[in-house]
Amino acid sequence: MSVNPAPLNRVREYERERATRLPADERPLFHLTPLVGWMNDPNGFCYYKGQYHLFYQYHPFSRQWGPMHWGHAVTNDLLHWTYQPCALAPDTQADAGGCFSGSAVEMPDGQLLLAYTGVQPAGTFRRETQAQCVAIGDGIDFEKSLLNPVIRHAHLPEGYSEFDFRDPKIWREDDGYAMVVANRHSQRQGSILLMKSRDGLDWHFVGEIDASCDEYGRMWECPDFFELDGMHVLLVSPQEMYAREEFHAGYGTVCIVGTFDEKNCQFDRQTVQPVDYGLTFYAPQTMKAPDGRRIMIGWMDNWETCKEAPRRHPWYAQMSAPRELYIRNNRLCQRPVREMENLWKDTIQHNQVTVHEEMSLPGVQGRLMDMEIVLNGQDSACRRFTLHVAKDENHYIQIRCDLARNELIFDRSHGGSRRDIAHTRHVKAGLKDGKMTLRLLMDKESIELFVNDGEQVLTSLIPTPISADHITFAADAPVRMSVKAHHLG
Repeated sequence: MSVNPAPLNRVREYERERATRLPADERPLFHLTPLVGWMNDPNGFCYYKGQYHLFYQYHPFSRQWGPMHWGHAVTNDLLHWTYQPCALAPDTQADAGGCFSGSAVEMPDGQLLLAYTGVQPAGTFRRETQAQCVAIGDGIDFEKSLLNPVIRHAHLPEGYSEFDFRDPKIWREDDGYAMVVANRHSQRQGSILLMKSRDGLDWHFVGEIDASCDEYGRMWECPDFFELDGMHVLLVSPQEMYAREEFHAGYGTVCIVGTFDEKNCQFDRQTVQPVDYGLTFYAPQTMKAPDGRRIMIGWMDNWETCKEAPRRHPWYAQMSAPRELYIRNNRLCQRPVREMENLWKDTIQHNQVTVHEEMSLPGVQGRLMDMEIVLNGQDSACRRFTLHVAKDENHYIQIRCDLARNELIFDRSHGGSRRDIAHTRHVKAGLKDGKMTLRLLMDKESIELFVNDGEQVLTSLIPTPISADHITFAADAPVRMSVKAHHLG
């Protein structure tokens, strides 16, 4: 395998030149955006040498998807990011078609190992193929293995694809390394495979952990597999999914909670749910923090919503806020990382306010806010509670709680978009012990809504002008609520 250093050097020089000319105040406050160009899937999310590292799918030269590189940023608090030089560029035969999604793990000798999908471009009488590669380095500079691709189609049993074979998620074990990687089986379709290695270079196939069988999409991407609160959790991002149960059609995110018999590579499902019910969330990846928390971050977009989306900034796309994960009643729950509290300022609190006709509350206004609403509906005739945020005379984002039907509706159709894409989501959510809790993170052009202590989460980019910053509350019958709004800065 030959390495041509010119592509990576060219990207790094381009980054240095462009970074000085980008307006920092256009960026979100606490969501990571690419330094320049295009961003999609989070990659290599890890804690290394005293900092959190996040790599990402990256096309530096335009705000459209293109040949995939790995962008790179680090943070001490999961909220304030410092850009690092581009980590990987397509510069070898093994990844000439792009350095696609993957992960990172610290090696016993203290170096950082990146596992990623190398794409070999199509040629005469040959389709584009995918295989798994590794690169090893000091956290900034990485050297690709001369053995790449270290996992090829030849490692797999008959029936698995050499064309849809991607997104390795690697971790350390006592006797070496393990990874899950996505494939498309000729019969079972989207499949998650378990591979193992003693040294990170010589890999063997262990078994299939789970497969779609066309039940939840046709191809599964971006797998993650980990233990959490006594259960095993498998995360996948399906393509071509039918609408069913809690899931919308198209591109989605699926969490499967179950038990895993490692000896027999047998994963038994207990519950299946969306990771995120929103309009713009895909390809999440997790890491284990030094304090034991399982933290997840996702791409705040998907392959339908990004098409023809307005390019308002010199860069395109952003990541979700990092979230802490936990299991309750065999279901995945999420909350914003506790570091979010370090951004709180000018907190406004209103307790046991009676809401009926549309109203606003003093001090509860803005587009940089962490706001919690507790609705006390047990002794009320209220059947519909409506929250408007990012509101002005012509625009608003609506969150409507239909308490009679145990349904929450998120609606951005009046946000100012002219695009023919999905603008609403319906989620089964109601009162818990007579109350409903809504926590909203607002960061300029995005909303992340955590329902009932994170039992459901909805993520959405919003097109509403930044100047639209009013917040109002209404109900069809008097109902009491408490609001705590933290402005962020």
